[in-house]
Amino acid sequence: MGKECPAGAVPRASDEEEPVSAAQVPASIFRAYDIRGVVSETLDAEVARWIGRAVGSEAREQGVARLVVGRDGRHASAELAAAVAAGMTEAGCDAIDIGQAPTPVMYFATHELETGSGVAITGSHNPPAYNGMKVMVAGDTLSGAAITGLYERIRDGRLAEGSGQVVQRTDIVDRYIERITGDIRPARRLRVVVDAGNGVAGAVAPRLLEALGCEVEPLYCEVDGDFPNHHPDPAEPQNLAALIERVRASGADLGLAFDGDGDRLGVVDSAGKIIWPDRQLMLYARDVLRRRPGEPVVFDVKCSMHLRRVIEAAGGEPRMSRTGHSLIKATLQESGAPLAGEMSGHTFFADRWYGFDDGLYTGARLVELLAADGRPSAEVFAELPEGVATPELKVDIQEGEQGELMADLVAEGQRRFTDATIHTIDGIRVEWPDGWGLIRASNTTPVLVVRFEADDEAGLARIRAAFEALLGAVRPGLAIPG
Repeated sequence: MGKECPAGAVPRASDEEEPVSAAQVPASIFRAYDIRGVVSETLDAEVARWIGRAVGSEAREQGVARLVVGRDGRHASAELAAAVAAGMTEAGCDAIDIGQAPTPVMYFATHELETGSGVAITGSHNPPAYNGMKVMVAGDTLSGAAITGLYERIRDGRLAEGSGQVVQRTDIVDRYIERITGDIRPARRLRVVVDAGNGVAGAVAPRLLEALGCEVEPLYCEVDGDFPNHHPDPAEPQNLAALIERVRASGADLGLAFDGDGDRLGVVDSAGKIIWPDRQLMLYARDVLRRRPGEPVVFDVKCSMHLRRVIEAAGGEPRMSRTGHSLIKATLQESGAPLAGEMSGHTFFADRWYGFDDGLYTGARLVELLAADGRPSAEVFAELPEGVATPELKVDIQEGEQGELMADLVAEGQRRFTDATIHTIDGIRVEWPDGWGLIRASNTTPVLVVRFEADDEAGLARIRAAFEALLGAVRPGLAIPG
């Protein structure tokens, strides 16, 4: 195995040997936006320790000596967090363990403690058997080649050595709440139902909202890694059914739902209607642009055509981005935008906040806006434009064929849709005066993601038919569901 290592240290292979880590750490867990695997199959404490050392090594190359480690409420998260922290110390970094906390609280800690770097141990909204990591180094949330670069470090043995220490911090959630309540002071008391889906946000969101003066009715806020009530993913309408029922039954002003690690937000208005993230972003954009006219607002290719119009009408610059929370955040940072968001529910405020995706902070900003308005939230949202739209429709394809298939679809679409505006930054989005259609390859699973929106049902049917013809011309036999 090469040279001997101190007890408990990660062994390194010699130059003459194949690195031991290549056999131990599966490349498949290094995804487009994060690290994710099945516990005890592709991700365990040993693998997590290798990853911690790789993150520490990358941090040291960028002049970072301290990193934050936080974790969600899944059953394996405490063990994985301890292993990641151990790996960081073996790379010569100090690991600041903030314990169980939503992912945005870990991001907050990187600012509060001035590390700019950290790892959140979380499976996010994935099934209970999964877990993973979201990684920040020197202010950047790693994605794409930066994520796979961690695997390559392990595979090639390019790992730093040292002797750091683990430091426990138990005050970060309190400081997070104090920071928000020191800035946001709602004008009136709102009754809010909070559905955390048994994710880690349940331990913090009710406390935060009560500190903001809200009357909070918790729903599934007990942290339970089995997620016994419903899947913690507010992007799926069925996961909001209980929240809708409770809002209507209780006469609440608002319903807020969080994903498994608290970086995404779902909203239900006072009438029990789901307010999807692109329409939420219209309200936030109007508010932010009143103070910061002329600045860009970033959104992903899956968002409503009405969002662009609202941003323009409010005096902002619409900036369309590729889908993916890491990519959206990078676009926000590059453009200096005060606000960004994507259809999945990640919202980023760089106005009065730090520019990371934070479902809890977004909920606090929404409470502030609605409390200041005075009308029922259903009336406030009803003023925002809304088209007729499909949910995300998914077309199953073979693993590995996404690139070639999308290249063919883009080429055929550009040939066919000469009467429309075409965007190809992420798949192909085709816009007509009365609506648009999108087809793009998922970055996480072997599917094509399709979505349509129009002013009316007739326009929606016409656009869908055009995309069905496009898909059929490129790949006969593939069909758009639903």
